[in-house]
Amino acid sequence: MTLEFSLDSLVADACEAGCIVVGMHDKGALGASAARVDAASGGHITRLIASGDCTGKAGSSLLLHALPGVRAERVLLVGLGEPGALDAARFQRVAQEAACALASLPAQLAASFLGEIEVSDKDAAWKLRTLALAAAQHAYRYTATLKPQGPGVRLKRLVFAAAASAAQGLEQARGMAIGADFTRALANLPPNICNPAYLAERARQLAAEHPGVAVEVLERADMEKLGMGSLLAVARGSANAPKLIVLRWNGGGAAKPYALVGKGITFDTGGINLKVQGGIEEMKFDMGGAAGVLGAFLAAVELRLSINLVCVVAAVENMPDGDAYRPSDVLTTMSGKTVEVLNTDAEGRLVLCDALTYVQRFEPQAIVDAATLTGACVVALGKHASGLMSKHDDLAAELLAAGENTLDRAWRLPLWDDYQIQLESVFADFANIGGKGAGAITAGCFLARFTEGRRWAHLDIAGTAWSEGRKGMSTARPVPLLTQWLIDRAAADADSR
Repeated sequence: MTLEFSLDSLVADACEAGCIVVGMHDKGALGASAARVDAASGGHITRLIASGDCTGKAGSSLLLHALPGVRAERVLLVGLGEPGALDAARFQRVAQEAACALASLPAQLAASFLGEIEVSDKDAAWKLRTLALAAAQHAYRYTATLKPQGPGVRLKRLVFAAAASAAQGLEQARGMAIGADFTRALANLPPNICNPAYLAERARQLAAEHPGVAVEVLERADMEKLGMGSLLAVARGSANAPKLIVLRWNGGGAAKPYALVGKGITFDTGGINLKVQGGIEEMKFDMGGAAGVLGAFLAAVELRLSINLVCVVAAVENMPDGDAYRPSDVLTTMSGKTVEVLNTDAEGRLVLCDALTYVQRFEPQAIVDAATLTGACVVALGKHASGLMSKHDDLAAELLAAGENTLDRAWRLPLWDDYQIQLESVFADFANIGGKGAGAITAGCFLARFTEGRRWAHLDIAGTAWSEGRKGMSTARPVPLLTQWLIDRAAADADSR
């Protein structure tokens, strides 16, 4: 269940809620609503500051119960750091701290006054969207394969004290949160449930529940007729049949669509090049690109964006078997180009290349693919930024700007032709890997060979799609980045009409 959001003209001390959230800066500088609560309670917060029980340091919070003169059951006092030093990234951390604290409380209704805090170069709509998305993230609970422990989701509705002019930010947050929850729900499932057929069924349900969405699922025989020899080779070792999922949203009239393409490896053993260095249990997340583009597609539909959008997911399981494809096999892709397989664990690009060829039949004005593609990208950028590659500076700039706006950031890596030499093969048009150096870039170079003449960008989300460790879960990235990019495209298209 996605958290409900609303706006209202609230006064902090008179607000009847399970909890209200107010802010204070370092060195005792209270925000406007915190000052009002302090006055109504006879200086209760001021006394806490004097005693050293609250400091206002960024990342801190203090929960106060049953303050006299205040109608709310609880007051959550959140530290904002130094006055005048709150930029977008710091404000997001404040939002996360507040959301984490709220999620642990037995309050079904809460009200936030943090939107009144000044943030450098950001308006009220942006602040509300950031606060709402943080709250939705922390309200999410995984329950698909376990009994809920404790009371489960407690917070059901979050009200923001803000003017009606900020409503657009809250509406965007609602759409993004629905898309992000859809992504998390898929990516967190175990691979014995979330296989290619399951992804296809969830896509059909999405279409059935949203008027204006069309769906088509290509089966193995359909892909054989199209000549998708590369995608089908990866699927050969699995008992779970591959699916090519195509979703379409027609909200932009006769305009050419935008296209999202996702890598949907529902489990990646590495194939014959079996993964032996640990972490294989996390390979259920190797469909993070598919989950991410499906979530962004759903967000765009929920927001009723005035664009045409195509979403293509290549859903495959990479398993070792007597019929599995081998190192040194030469595959013929849908494009007709041949690929020498040097490593069966570089399978993502082999399914994506056929999906990228297929999506071009829709004549998209731009294509963006998302894939948990390379460990090399994790080495290069860690868990903070997705890798972005494109030969189109304008498209790269659009995506980078969308990432900065949502703080779902990406960093551009070069896609120079200088790297293409690493993919040379004497047995095929090129190989599927390019050696130890620049692994993320040569993977992008491989995909670039199937998007020549197209406005295309590649997002390597191997480091950002999920958090590591036994308790690691899907982050739902890059749903915010992609949704913001689509929002921006809808606005730009409207301006050009």
